[in-house]
This record gives sequence, structure tokens and C-alpha cells, in this order.
Amino acid sequence: MIGNLYGVSLGPGDPDLITRRSWRLLQSEAYWTYPVKKRNGSSYALQIALQAGLTKPENSTELVFPMTHDKEKLVKYWLQAAQTVVEQIQQGHDVIFLVEGDASTFSTFQHLAKTVKSLDEDIRIETIPGVTSFNAAAARAEMPLADTDDTVAIIPAGYGLEMIDALLNDFDTLVLLKVKPILDDIIELLQQKNLLPNSCFIEKAGSPEERIVHDIVSLQGEKVNYLSLIMVSNNHHRKRGEMIRGCRKK
Repeated sequence: MIGNLYGVSLGPGDPDLITRRSWRLLQSEAYWTYPVKKRNGSSYALQIALQAGLTKPENSTELVFPMTHDKEKLVKYWLQAAQTVVEQIQQGHDVIFLVEGDASTFSTFQHLAKTVKSLDEDIRIETIPGVTSFNAAAARAEMPLADTDDTVAIIPAGYGLEMIDALLNDFDTLVLLKVKPILDDIIELLQQKNLLPNSCFIEKAGSPEERIVHDIVSLQGEKVNYLSLIMVSNNHHRKRGEMIRGCRKK
């Protein structure tokens, strides 16, 4: 008998958003793994589980996934992580990988799962769905992502300003994830398109460190957290006289 691999979604930061399915797995005898950016570093996913009142079991280990775009280096770390997971599974242990947000949405878990499958195609892998950061952000800011037949685009801001500009013309709502590297450029673009009043900045949605900013211009020059996003409600597609949606004023 070999074990299974589970991508356990924990939501974006509020422990109350952990699903019952994920909760059962967290309280099982499964072997815990969790992502860190460097050896002995902090893990946001693990922090969510601990804030829920859980205790990290002795049968647990960190898996290193460095912050880099160097594909060769990433492949090396994915392989090391997968080998650690496969070793436990082949010994008969179920393994869970803790994921902030949702394990199927821009998640390291998908890279881990593919690499594990390449090492042992008989291993069963299950992704446990969870609340995404942008769903939580929309709820917290009282800014609906879509209404009736609205269109929505969700992209990492790293795609660049040209792509963001094009999507603003084509979609009613645009969600930009991981805005930290080009935040000032995004603010300038939104200002040019008169979309600042319809925009919200949300950092660590649902966590104790959550921050919601509707006056986005005030963020110019500021170093924000990596776990931050901007939602833009594009009124160009709204009918004349219809209410323009935007971030709730705090």
C-alpha cells in the first residue's frame, strides 16, 4: 500500500475559511509538508493552520521553493521536494501539502504534483479546493467581481502594463495579483484611464494583517507585501446611468 498526496487549500489567511474537507485532513495522521522560500524560513500556509489552533505534527517537513524566475534552479527544487514527498508516500504515508488560497490557482502545488507524478505515476493525487485571495478580497471590500453577464479577468501583474491596458478595455472587472513589483506603474495607468475611483488595493485578505486601501494613489512609492492585489471595476462597459461599482469606503 502506498499513500496519497493531497493539496490542502487553507484560504487566503482567515482560519475560518478552511473547508471541512481540508480540516479533516489536517487532523488526520497524514504527513505535513509546507512551502518556504528558503531553508528554515517562514511559511504563510503553515501560519494559517497554526492560527486555526492546530499544532504542527512531528511528522512534517518544509519544502523549499525559492522566489526566482530561473527555470533551471526551480526544476532542481521541485525535484528535491517531490523526492521528499514520494519517499513518504512509498512508505505508506498520506502526505498533505499546505497551500494558502486555492491549490489549483497559481499554486506551487501544481508544480509539485506534476513532478511527483513523473517520479511515480501510480501515486494518487487530490486537490482540495479552497477560497482564493481574490474571492476573499472582493467580499471584504464589498466589491462584487461580477454581476449578471459581466466579464472577469484574473492575471498576475507580472504580465506587464501592455497586457493590463488591453484587458482593461475588454473586461468589466480586472483582478491583478502580485502587484508589488510594478505597483507605481499600475497606479499611473489607472490614473490615465480614470479608473482610480473604481479600484481597490487589498493586502493579505482575511488575515490579521489585512489592509484595504481605496485611495490607491496614496500607495505610490510604498513597498507593499507580496500577497497583495488590485481589483478594478471597469465602468467603460456599464450602461449610461448605471451605478459605477467600486471599493467600499472605509
